Amino acid sequence: MVTFTSMTKRIYIDTSVVGGQFDTEFSADTNPFFEEVLEGKFIVIIPDLLEAELLRAPQEVSDFLLNLPEKHIERLRLSIEAAALVDKYILAKVVGKTSRADCQHIAMATIAKADVLVSWNFKHIVNLDKIRGYNGINYQLGYNMIEIRTPKEIINL
Repeated sequence: MVTFTSMTKRIYIDTSVVGGQFDTEFSADTNPFFEEVLEGKFIVIIPDLLEAELLRAPQEVSDFLLNLPEKHIERLRLSIEAAALVDKYILAKVVGKTSRADCQHIAMATIAKADVLVSWNFKHIVNLDKIRGYNGINYQLGYNMIEIRTPKEIINL
């Protein structure tokens, strides 16, 4: 039986992490991440946005989350507060309007107070300039800073 403690990390994942399971470039570092989830080392925060994005993915990718026990999952819906934070990121030009979904992931993870957001999206999420931009807005608005890493960086925390 897996027991979670207050020290169990809550890890927000985006769609690229699920897809990384099936991508030759990322699977070697994504598989151990999900093994640690199954061992109960992490609770994964799965936003409704990820589930919606997976509807357009190949079947094996869209079915992957079905393999994770519900006890290792925290589900999250886009809130009005998160949508307002998204608008602030875009208004500040952290990213352009076409990157709204990426901003939604950042905002949802921020408001949920995730321990870390994990992604393989190097263009708009795991990008030092973008991280500074998101956290600058978070700081100005009184939110916590959000840690953003790749699955490889958080294995064996």
